Amino acid sequence: MKSLWILITAGITASAMAADKVDVSKLPPAAKQQGVTYAKDIKPIFEKSCVKCHGPEKQKGKIRVDSLEATLKDGEHGPIVVKGKSADSSLVHSVARLNEDEAMPPEGKGDPLTKEQVGLIRAWIDQGAK
Repeated sequence: MKSLWILITAGITASAMAADKVDVSKLPPAAKQQGVTYAKDIKPIFEKSCVKCHGPEKQKGKIRVDSLEATLKDGEHGPIVVKGKSADSSLVHSVARLNEDEAMPPEGKGDPLTKEQVGLIRAWIDQGAK
């Protein structure tokens, strides 16, 4: 039981350290658009910029974003979307390029998402990731 407690504590500490790496004040604001959905608004962004490395052919970091169900599953390091809390979602941290080591798409692998695209993803997550 003691070993389990150590593992849980280590996991919490690692998560806290990872959260400390990003300055969420640098995030673009969530879009004001209401009724943002994965199918209508988010999937086209992911298809253009993310699916090559996070789709049916490849799932780097065990992350797949080519369907709503896949996007809401945990990646290699836990959940990438925290419904209702875009500022706490590692997906947003990555596409907003808040941490150079986890920036998506990586340097030289595609154009970074625009502030408007990141804002739309934030709005989608804040509205419940539907």
